[in-house]
Amino acid sequence: MGTLSFLGILVLLVIVIVSRGVKVVPQSETRVIERLGRFHSVLQPGLNIIWPFIDKPKLIYTRRIETALGGRTVVRVSTTSCIDLREQVYDFPSQQVITKDNVTTEINALLYFQIVDPKKSVYEIDNLPNAIEKLTQTSLRNVIGELELDETLTSRDTINSRLQAILDDATNKWGVKVNRVELQDITPPESVREAMEKQMQAERNRRAEILNAEGEKKSLILRSEGEKESRINQAEAAKQSEILRAEGEARAKVLQAEAEAEAIRRVTEAIRQTQTDPAAYMLATKYIETLREMVEGKDSKTVYVPYEATGMLGSLGSIKEIFQGK
Repeated sequence: MGTLSFLGILVLLVIVIVSRGVKVVPQSETRVIERLGRFHSVLQPGLNIIWPFIDKPKLIYTRRIETALGGRTVVRVSTTSCIDLREQVYDFPSQQVITKDNVTTEINALLYFQIVDPKKSVYEIDNLPNAIEKLTQTSLRNVIGELELDETLTSRDTINSRLQAILDDATNKWGVKVNRVELQDITPPESVREAMEKQMQAERNRRAEILNAEGEKKSLILRSEGEKESRINQAEAAKQSEILRAEGEARAKVLQAEAEAEAIRRVTEAIRQTQTDPAAYMLATKYIETLREMVEGKDSKTVYVPYEATGMLGSLGSIKEIFQGK
């Protein structure tokens, strides 16, 4: 019975020793091992063997954000021996900061960081999560204090870059790499928000009036240009019309002159053929026109026909036929 008890105690002791001496480290995690209170090594992911009761992992603080009943966000700080090497995000609660123009503003920031040197993160700073949070808050106050409210609202990228540079430089000796900082919410006081809304509304009204004025200006310009083009087109049309009319009249006169010339040529030819005195021919023609006016009911006139013209009346018909182109 005593032998069985001894064997049981021995097996239990072996199990305890093995459990204390064999450490399995998950991927992306590590542990800092101390031997008799002094730094000894940093365990790698996988199976590791240490001396039981002589080597033990160093405890560190961790920060977790949990959602409690009612939707409240609760930040819990606990201790553990595991060091997470993945990129972590800290969502800091809103804090009040004062801008350069003395406006109190609430700002909520997000911090993305990663532990790159586990030894420094354990031995160079106590309570790393709390140190990062306080450093972020003080750095944020310093950066916002150098900017006015308008610059704070419109320069998030600039603020993020400056904060990231400041925090990365300050946490370098802690073995921490700050990858980026994001300002999540910037909330000015209620009175300032109302004033900003009124200013924005006034600015929109001003832009609307400017746009309306520019539209009316362009409309007047386009209308005047249209009237100008219309008058130019009308003047051009009148010009072309006058040119065409002048050309038509010139052409008509040319044709009339050519017709008269042709008529004179034919009359001359007819007179030459009949061997008639031209003066007598003209008197006979005038006599016939006077008779036509009398027949048509115009004022009667007494016409005296010279004796020389009476001999022409007989041959006048043939001359007129030649003149009319028969």
